[in-house]
Amino acid sequence: MKRSLFLLALCVAASAANASTMRCGNQLIGLGDRMFEVQRKCGEPVARDVLGYTLGPYERREAVIEEWVYGPSNGVYRYLRFEANRLTSISTERSH
Repeated sequence: MKRSLFLLALCVAASAANASTMRCGNQLIGLGDRMFEVQRKCGEPVARDVLGYTLGPYERREAVIEEWVYGPSNGVYRYLRFEANRLTSISTERSH
């Protein structure tokens, strides 16, 4: 029983670090948004890094993978990952 509660708490904590939407002022961005839409709503990130490239599963097409960083805001950094110019993940991390 204790182990089940621990695993449930761990899953809830892990899911809190990832989101499908993010608020930028009074604007909302979400997975699938294009880079230019995110930049228009959230402004310029504090950092931008090209992480690499990926190949499409059925076609020989390369897509750039890029990460943008916003923050810190109230001690929290927000990491946005883009693949082929589309937002694919949003995660947060508290600064130490």
